[in-house]
Amino acid sequence: ATQPSPPRSATMPKAARMYPADDVSKPLRKPNTLKPTKLRASIAPGQVLILLAGRFKGKRVVFLKQLESGLLLVTGPFKVNGVPLRRVNQRYVIATSTKVDVAGADVAAVGDAYFKREAAAKGKKGEDEFFAEGGEKKEVAAAKVETQKKVDAAIAGKLDATMKGYLGSRFSLKSGQYPHEMVF
Repeated sequence: ATQPSPPRSATMPKAARMYPADDVSKPLRKPNTLKPTKLRASIAPGQVLILLAGRFKGKRVVFLKQLESGLLLVTGPFKVNGVPLRRVNQRYVIATSTKVDVAGADVAAVGDAYFKREAAAKGKKGEDEFFAEGGEKKEVAAAKVETQKKVDAAIAGKLDATMKGYLGSRFSLKSGQYPHEMVF
């Protein structure tokens, strides 16, 4: 006759002999400090970049400077390819080896505050306003138009016809072309 084995019990952790008093303070967790975004080594002022996302994807633009937020300030120039002064994340650009002279372009006044939107007046919308067709087209501020013209004049004035054609053309891939095998 076999004897039944004793019942197995899960090992329980021992209770602490002493509990900490309520007034023992725990060290506070330090919040992560925001570090400025590093600029990619292949990007320098005057570098021609290819935009990969957004409204102007495929367009070639000129890099002007890095803003405090870490975003890149780029322009078409607007007269050449229709891209205005814009902020772009450097993850969404391909840097090319082509450079443009941007020495005369004064973009010191352009910062993140330049791109802040004006607060729209909030009001109760009635049925008529809700279903109104068209709506008013927003006008670009005169100061922004003036800044764009100054930057464009400084950059586009130094471009020859070939470079204007290059900046005006869109980047696209044909079948059999792979971006990881290309040299920009």
